[in-house]
Amino acid sequence: MKASEITNREVANYLRLEYDFLEPAELAELDHMVVASKRFIENYTGRTELELDNYEEITHVVFVLCQDMYDNRSYYVDKNNINNMVSSILGMHSKNLL
Repeated sequence: MKASEITNREVANYLRLEYDFLEPAELAELDHMVVASKRFIENYTGRTELELDNYEEITHVVFVLCQDMYDNRSYYVDKNNINNMVSSILGMHSKNLL
């Protein structure tokens, strides 16, 4: 699966939530998390979503970021406390090496 193909259904499954029993507001929250995760990855790496689709491991990063946002109920990622796996994978694909 490519990162661009990830929907709220896949995130719900990753989070072990019963998709069919989620309220519309919860589904919208998952949608926002998916978008926020993808935008964070794009900004961190300097790559477009289409470029990121070339790297299978980015899919897992989207899921991990969504899980972190779900667990902490926030729509941003604190760059000072980023998951080591996420940081390592994104670092491998970054064009913005400052």
